[in-house]
Amino acid sequence: MTVLDVTLVNVALPVMAEKFSISDSYAVWIVTIYQLAITMLLLPLSSVGDLFSYRRNFLIGVAVFTLSSALCAASTSFSMILFSRALQGVGAACVMSVNIALTRLIYPRHILGRGLALNAMVIAIATAAGPTIAGCILSVASWHWLFLINVPFGIAAFFIGKKLLPANPPKEHKLKFDWISGIENTIVFGLIFYSLGSFARKGDLFTNACLICVGIIVGIFYVRRQLDKEAPMLPVDLFRIRLYSLSIATSICSFIAQNLAMISLPFLFFNSLGFSEITTGLLMTPWPLATMIVSPIAAKFVEKHNPGITAAFGMGVYAIGISLMLLLPHSDVSELNIAWRMALCGIGFGLFQTPNNIVMVIATPIQRTGGAGGMQSTARLVGQTLGATFVTLIFAISSAVLSVRICLCLALGMALVAGILSLTRASRLQADDRKL
Repeated sequence: MTVLDVTLVNVALPVMAEKFSISDSYAVWIVTIYQLAITMLLLPLSSVGDLFSYRRNFLIGVAVFTLSSALCAASTSFSMILFSRALQGVGAACVMSVNIALTRLIYPRHILGRGLALNAMVIAIATAAGPTIAGCILSVASWHWLFLINVPFGIAAFFIGKKLLPANPPKEHKLKFDWISGIENTIVFGLIFYSLGSFARKGDLFTNACLICVGIIVGIFYVRRQLDKEAPMLPVDLFRIRLYSLSIATSICSFIAQNLAMISLPFLFFNSLGFSEITTGLLMTPWPLATMIVSPIAAKFVEKHNPGITAAFGMGVYAIGISLMLLLPHSDVSELNIAWRMALCGIGFGLFQTPNNIVMVIATPIQRTGGAGGMQSTARLVGQTLGATFVTLIFAISSAVLSVRICLCLALGMALVAGILSLTRASRLQADDRKL
């Protein structure tokens, strides 16, 4: 539900703008404030999970998310819906910050990949199903039900989690939560991501540039503070692990490549090829569906094979899919010709994502799994935000048809970079088989 709510509300923005008597640009804040809250709090809440309890983090997050969903449905003003969505983002951040850590505690090491694949599959399903579920709900009920559907699932998740989720491994000594680092992290990610989003929506250039500069300056102090910490909030200690740092870089590149294609391709289908809105939506579906199907297969495969090579192969397949989209003729194109190319992109991403996540998690000490998982989610958000920003910039400076081709070329380049980074891990993984 936390992933679903990123895309679920998009469809209802025009309806909600009319309900609250606000402009479309203000209505976008209903989506933006949710994503901002998640981005700003992922790493601090991951640190809380490492220090205290992943299980408690998850249960508090589910409770806050469920309560705030009810508040969203009960909102009677724009300020109330913004507050409720921000609170909902806090709950979602609690859940997302410990998902990977709990998965590592639940699954034995030799089948950990299956747990991570299941997590990736759920994300793919939620991402693909968001607009469709929203459309179905709005066709028979008001926008309030977009939030009310979270309540029964949230209650069920809370009680099941309370009964079944494991406690953290015992620690020799407990550290204190670093409040200063938490505030610095919130400022850095809040300012930079807000200004990038505002810049993408053609906000004031000078103001956004100033906000980015302030974010970078605070970020320098933030990073320097982390260098001497035993369990830093920004996991600079984990960045010293080559496999982990390479996996983070690879993840960012892959999600930039994914968003560049996913955001630009609907313009190709609708504007250039002349498909309807419904057909355009259906043509986007084979990608996440293929990822959903392939992820568990990839997880089982890498239990006996090198995940670095598998991830590199996946990015290679993705690159082929993007190349075939670039070679697609702009006349007399059937839906089938597009659908199998989109499915190929999804297959490639599914072959890449799970092996990359496995390397990222197992390369880190178990007591730092919360920080590792939080950084993994942060890398995904960074990649997605940069991809969306690049698309906006490219569409602003070139024609619609050329913009899509530039976006796809850039996506191809980022996929090749991700593939090369994955290959550099392969020999190290073979030499370190015991650890992985």
